[in-house]
Amino acid sequence: MIIAVDFDGTIVEHKYPLIGRELPFATTTLLKLMERQHRLILWTARRGRLLQEAVDWCKERGIEFYAINKNFPEEELSEDNCFGKINADIFIDDRNLGGLPDWGQIYRMIAEEKSWREIYSHTAEAKPNKRKWFCKK
Repeated sequence: MIIAVDFDGTIVEHKYPLIGRELPFATTTLLKLMERQHRLILWTARRGRLLQEAVDWCKERGIEFYAINKNFPEEELSEDNCFGKINADIFIDDRNLGGLPDWGQIYRMIAEEKSWREIYSHTAEAKPNKRKWFCKK
């Protein structure tokens, strides 16, 4: 399976342009997914030096991405197409609708091939934090 993973707010706390603290079990989960032969793509808005800092941070923890901000390692991106569309089976991002589940739940969804709804309907666990899109007075 091809899994695109965001960096800031997903692997680490969102402290951009700095690198925040690792979110609990993020690298452990990514390493397990790599062991299961999933292809991980780092999918981030970071560019240049800031991107290299994120890649290095991940490498220091044993995470080597199949590709970075592209579908294949050999894919050529031009200045005009530096934000190409990523073709992935799953996108793990803190900005998704419903928020980011914890990394244990993310792993279960992928390993057990279950949807968010299937995971939560069989447990008494609280649902992931949902972002408030509007305030009611």
